[in-house]
This record gives sequence, C-alpha cells and structure tokens, in this order.
Amino acid sequence: MDIRIEQGDLLEQEVEVIVNAWNRNVVPWWLLLPQGVSGAIKRRAGLQPFRELAGKGPIPLGQAVVTSAGRLPYEAIIHVAGIDLLWRASEDSIRASVRNAMSLVERHAWRSAAFPIIGTGSGGFDKQRALATMRGGFASLQSRAEVVVVDYTKSHY
Repeated sequence: MDIRIEQGDLLEQEVEVIVNAWNRNVVPWWLLLPQGVSGAIKRRAGLQPFRELAGKGPIPLGQAVVTSAGRLPYEAIIHVAGIDLLWRASEDSIRASVRNAMSLVERHAWRSAAFPIIGTGSGGFDKQRALATMRGGFASLQSRAEVVVVDYTKSHY
C-alpha cells in the first residue's frame, strides 16, 4: 500500500475520497459545532453529507460509513467514529477506524483516499502516537489504493 504523510489541508488533496474523523453520531449533528476537519468539511461541503450521516444512526466505535461529498469535488466522504462517548480516542478506535475506512475504499474500488490524523482533535490523542497507530493499521492491510495522511495545524482551518 502506498502511504505518504503530508502537511496541509485535507480538503485540498487530489484524491477520490476523504475521511472525516467524526464521533459516534449519538448527538444529532445539528447540535454539534463541528471543529477542525469536520468544521471545514461542513463549511465547504454544505449540510448534505451531515444530513446523510444523521440518517445512518449511531455509528459503533471504530466503524465507518459513506456519504456523498456535498459541494466538495470528491466521490464521497468516509466518516469514521474515532472517538468514544466521552470524546476520547484510543489506539483501538484509531486502528479500527483505519481498517474500516480502508474496507470501504476497497469495497467501492476507490484508488485514493486522504485521512486526517484520527483522534488528535476532539479525541485528545497525542499526534505522534496516533500517526504511529495509523501506520501500524495500514501496514496490516492489503490495498492498491494510494493513501495520504494529512498532518494539519489549526491555522489551516
């Protein structure tokens, strides 16, 4: 699997799909004030992906679901439930999020995907540990897809 780490804006990547590090979808999206990656997606994609996401009901921790990309130029958005009900990420939730997002990439035969570093925003997980956990998760998978993990700073959003 071809994986590269880049600094920049997730929403500027030239890939087919992007991954949104979301919550478990227990709290209605319209009650949340999405921050970071989710906030940027909401501002640029519009509300349609989040309305679709709400219709999918609660997402088990570490699972992934697909929605349209709204106004964004991607084929879809994969939303992963990387944080638990206490808004915390763990190595298990990060690893499962990677595995389940990549399962959707394979199922839909997408050739490229961009991921944020899962669990480091609202999830409060250490960025270097999260990145190492993600790398380990990718290493255990077989895929022909190109994967970009985007390391961003708050100044990008």
